[in-house]
Amino acid sequence: MALYRDEAVVLRTAKLGEADRIITLLTRDHGKVRAVAKGVRRTKSRFGARLEPFMRVDLLLGEGRTFDSVRQAESISAYAGGITGDYATYTAASAMCETATDLLPAEHEPAAAQYRLLIAALGALSRHLHDPQAIALSYILRAMSLAGWTIRLDSCVVCGSQDVEFFSASAGGAMCPNDHTPDAVRVPVHVFDQLRALEQGDWPQLDMLQTLDPRCENIVREWAQYYLERPIRSLRLLD
Repeated sequence: MALYRDEAVVLRTAKLGEADRIITLLTRDHGKVRAVAKGVRRTKSRFGARLEPFMRVDLLLGEGRTFDSVRQAESISAYAGGITGDYATYTAASAMCETATDLLPAEHEPAAAQYRLLIAALGALSRHLHDPQAIALSYILRAMSLAGWTIRLDSCVVCGSQDVEFFSASAGGAMCPNDHTPDAVRVPVHVFDQLRALEQGDWPQLDMLQTLDPRCENIVREWAQYYLERPIRSLRLLD
């Protein structure tokens, strides 16, 4: 069995048998990987809490037919320590990890940019640098853009006019009064401004806000669901 080393973020875990777990990982060099951690649920497991969601770890993995196997695990950044103690931060991190899992359906396909974006967002969450909802929504928009689904917010997707007053996920983003489709919803100027700040990661502007307009989350949720073809269930917990 070939061995390889990589660093990774733990996206989710699932029980397997009496003492094992299937660990879903986003790795720096090998993309999404599912691996079995044997005996990890035992009290005396040598892996301990290193393979819990939101942990960043250095791993030695063995290749397998269905699942790889975890041979060694060392902590790099214990993001979970600053995340799990706060409900809003925890749900934001859950939404981000769920998005990362759904964005990368194929395993062992390198996604270095996605990995860098996720560890930056989890690091910001764990240190409570910004509003957790804003971090999650910004991450989702930027991760989807990296995957090829860039939301258009500055001009009409039909004619290019900058006089945008509507939004349609199916059309690709902002729309003007003349060309908006029946499914498009009217969006105030300040909501478009907040969405642009989220998509660009403009934290000085976002940090000046007391709170995001709830329509920002509705639009990000609709955008993600339309292109991922499934809802991000953890986003509902941010309401």
